[in-house]
Amino acid sequence: MALRIATRGSTLALTQAGLVAEMLGGAELVEASSDGEPGDKSRFVRGVERALLAGEAEVGVHSAKDLPGELPEGLEIVAVPTREDPADVWIGAGASLADAPEGARVGTASLRRRAQLLAARPDLRVEELHGNVDTRLRKLAEGELDAIVLAAAGLRRLGRAAEIGFALPVEVMVPAPGQGALALQVRSGDAETAAAVTAIGDAIALAELTAERAAVAPLGASCATPIGVHARVAGEQLAIEAFVGLPDGSEWLRDSFEADAADPAAAGAALAQRLLAVGAGELLERAEDDALRLMSAMRPKGTAE
Repeated sequence: MALRIATRGSTLALTQAGLVAEMLGGAELVEASSDGEPGDKSRFVRGVERALLAGEAEVGVHSAKDLPGELPEGLEIVAVPTREDPADVWIGAGASLADAPEGARVGTASLRRRAQLLAARPDLRVEELHGNVDTRLRKLAEGELDAIVLAAAGLRRLGRAAEIGFALPVEVMVPAPGQGALALQVRSGDAETAAAVTAIGDAIALAELTAERAAVAPLGASCATPIGVHARVAGEQLAIEAFVGLPDGSEWLRDSFEADAADPAAAGAALAQRLLAVGAGELLERAEDDALRLMSAMRPKGTAE
């Protein structure tokens, strides 16, 4: 009997789930509904996890950057396929961030991207931008914005890599933890499914994701905290770096170091402790307050909380 894969119904989610189905030698895709307020990334996850817990599917495919730090009881991540490019990319006016026009209107829904763009270029006008990849590209094409910032991974998986203007280097834009990675989730105790899924996993991608998630957990990250974490395994070494800052780019912290790749969770936890020791906790509390005010100010009048 073929495995059933729970996925969201967006074009990108279905494409990603289809890639996993091919790796597994064929599987049925089960579309799971999402719920929650716009901007609440956990809604992308809940429907898939409900389908798994209800026995409607055996495997859940997630964009790893959407996964909360804590997983529901009864579910676990067992594998990560080979990771796609984790970089953020610029589409629009300019051949580099330094070359972008003065005061350019840049669209993104990510506080992490907002904070790092404004840290590098305080003159930019960063505007709220939601919707799927096609919607965002259309708004750029119609002249509502001068540029947008998206994940390279989604564009590449959708066959839209030609749209990319340039990649933002990690020194300027630390990616979201898990960006470019797919997390494959199964029910705890389902050894047969876990074995099938583990067989298509990539040990390096899993180690990188493990380090990134371990760094985020002690920092108390949420959708209202601008945090970037990027890990890269090279041989026996794991290099990891992070950014935390205020949404307006006025204050931030960065840190990076190398550790033994054999214990990625310890590397991530160590990075978090280094950041906390120099004030990241207080900075993120302020960032969350600022982000909530920002989101409230941008919410159209009459919109429910």
